Amino acid sequence: MSRQNYTFTSESVSEGHPDKVCDRISDAVLDAFLNEEPEARVACETFATTDRVVIGGEVGLSDQDKLHDYMGRIDEIARACIKDIGYEQDKFHHETVEVTNLLHEQSAHIAQGVDASGDKDEGAGDQGIMFGYATTETPALMPAPIQYSHAILRRLAEVRKNGTEPALGPDAKSQLSVIYQDGKPVGVSSIVLSTQHLDETLSSADIRAIVEPYITETLPEGWLTDQTDWHVNPTGKFVIGGPDGDAGLTGRKIIVDTYGGAAPHGGGAFSGKDPTKVDRSAAYAARYLAKNVVAAGMAERCTIQLSYAIGVSRPLSIYADTHGTGQIADDRIEKAVGQVMDLTPRGIRQHLELNKPIYQRTAAYGHFGRQPEADGGFSWERTDLADALKAAV
Repeated sequence: MSRQNYTFTSESVSEGHPDKVCDRISDAVLDAFLNEEPEARVACETFATTDRVVIGGEVGLSDQDKLHDYMGRIDEIARACIKDIGYEQDKFHHETVEVTNLLHEQSAHIAQGVDASGDKDEGAGDQGIMFGYATTETPALMPAPIQYSHAILRRLAEVRKNGTEPALGPDAKSQLSVIYQDGKPVGVSSIVLSTQHLDETLSSADIRAIVEPYITETLPEGWLTDQTDWHVNPTGKFVIGGPDGDAGLTGRKIIVDTYGGAAPHGGGAFSGKDPTKVDRSAAYAARYLAKNVVAAGMAERCTIQLSYAIGVSRPLSIYADTHGTGQIADDRIEKAVGQVMDLTPRGIRQHLELNKPIYQRTAAYGHFGRQPEADGGFSWERTDLADALKAAV
C-alpha cells in the first residue's frame, strides 16, 4: 500500500520567468504557422538573455517557397509576447530587445520518416515515452501541489497586469509543500514565493503584505494556519528579473509544465513543437486517457504511459497503473484505452483537434488542469471519453 501520511512539494514559475518567456515565443511562432497551414511542421526553440532573443529551429510547409514570406513576422511575434508579459526593463524591453531569427526548412530526412506515403501511415515524429496522470485530489483531477502553485502565480499575474498591484514585476516563482493525511491533501506546511518588484525600496515583509491576501484567497480554506512556514522573497530584493537576470531557454520547465514531480515524465518538452511530435501530442493524449479513467470512476489515481518509434504510426506499448486504487484491473484498462482512441499521431491530432493555433496559451501555468475552451484549447482536459471507457471494460 502507498503512503497515506506525508508532505509533497511542487513548484511553478510565472509567465515572466526567463524559460517561460522562451516557451511563450516558441508557441506563438508555432501558432502563427498553424494559423496559415494547419499541417505545418514546426520545431521552434528560443533563447533569451540581456537585450537579446534568438529563435531557431525548423519549419516544414507544403510550399517551402512561402517560408521566406513568413519570416518577417517572427520579430513582431516575439516583441508582442514580451510586451504582453510586461517587460519594459532597461535591458529587456519589447521595443529595444534584439531579435535574431534563425529558423530554416525542415530536414527532408525527418520529413520522409514522418510523412504518410503510399500504403505507409504517417509515423511518429520521434521515438520516446510519454506519461499522463490524473488524481481525484483536486476538482481538476490534478495533484494539489502543482495545481495550487500555478493558481497562485496566475492570480498574482492578474492583479499585476490589471493595475491592482503595480509594484509587482513579471518574473516570479512559487512552491508549496502540501500535507497529506489518509492520502488526501489537507494543508500547507510551507510556502515559498519569490516575485520581482519594481520599487527597489520594498522589503520582503512589504512584498508579503502585498501577496499574502491573494495567496490566501487562492488556496482552499483552512490550508494556511499559524504553523505554515512562509518564505517570501527570502533573498531580499528582487528587482532585476527575467532574461536580464538569468538566461532563458525553451523546454527547461518540463516538470512545471506537467505534474510537479507527482507523476513520471518521459523527458520530452512541449513548447514550439507541432502536434506530429508525439513528445507533445501523445503526452496530451496520455493525460486525456488518464483523466477519463479517473472521471469514469475506474480509479482514484491513474498513470498512462505510451511509447513510440520515429516513423512508426502505432504506439509500441500502452501501460496503465492505478496505484492500487483501481476498480478495474490495470490490464483491462490498457486494452480499453487502445480500443476507444486511435493513438496514432494522426488519430490523436484528429480526436483532440490539435491542428489549431491553440498553443501560446499553454506556455505558462501548466499544460494540464486547465478548462477546455470553446475553440479547442485544452481539448485534452475533456472528460467525454468516460462512458466509452466504461463500456469497453
